[in-house]
Amino acid sequence: MTDRYAVIGNPIAHSKSPLIHAEFARQTNQDMTYEAILAPLEDFRKTVEGLKKAGYKGCNVTVPFKQEAWQLAGELTPRAQDAEAVNTLKFADSATLGDNTDGAGLVADITRNLKFEISGKRILLMGAGGAARGVIRPLLEAGPKEFVIANRTAARADMLAEKFRIVAKIYADLAGSQFDIVINATSSGLEDEMPPLPCGLFAKDSLAYDMMYGRKTPFMEFAEKEGASRISDGLGMLVEQAAESFLLWRGIRPQTASVIEKLRT
Repeated sequence: MTDRYAVIGNPIAHSKSPLIHAEFARQTNQDMTYEAILAPLEDFRKTVEGLKKAGYKGCNVTVPFKQEAWQLAGELTPRAQDAEAVNTLKFADSATLGDNTDGAGLVADITRNLKFEISGKRILLMGAGGAARGVIRPLLEAGPKEFVIANRTAARADMLAEKFRIVAKIYADLAGSQFDIVINATSSGLEDEMPPLPCGLFAKDSLAYDMMYGRKTPFMEFAEKEGASRISDGLGMLVEQAAESFLLWRGIRPQTASVIEKLRT
């Protein structure tokens, strides 16, 4: 029988995941389908249980259900435990394994696709929500020289700084600092806004990376004016995190470069 997978979210019509996984399945000759499912905001658990009863092998989870998925999973990978959020569920018999592939996807995009070293670099991560939490550990494991997390208010950033033993600052305290990699993990791009960053943050040969994809965000425009050497959106991260999910489900890691190119064109 053909194995079935899905992505669950609300909203979900915009999702590129069905196209990505269809490309992965074709490339690796996997007998599977993948669809987008809109879950009612109050019925995420019921939606997941329905998929399990219908024989689905797993699903991806997107906004706003990643924390609910973390609470629902019976078993968690170490990176999902760190993130306290789950974007990938794997169903095996009665068990539900929860994983978070976002951080691995980000690191793969930066190091493999953009060919930008993380080791020995100074990183600034903007935002202290779920998107930021999910990528801290994989970034730290890549060996940066310095890691600063910045947020509008101190409380959430301080909590993450204590957990991961990194430095926390509010945006105003960044004046006079420079970084080799600046990552926007806030949702500011959705409102065509950007965090209140001071000028002079970008070191020579620096990378500005916005997890948003599909258009040039105000942060990317700011980075361009400020002289960042390289600027990227998060489309590559989207595809790379999907490849990590695919690997968990199917035991094979698909090639991503051609899929990223297809989505960009």
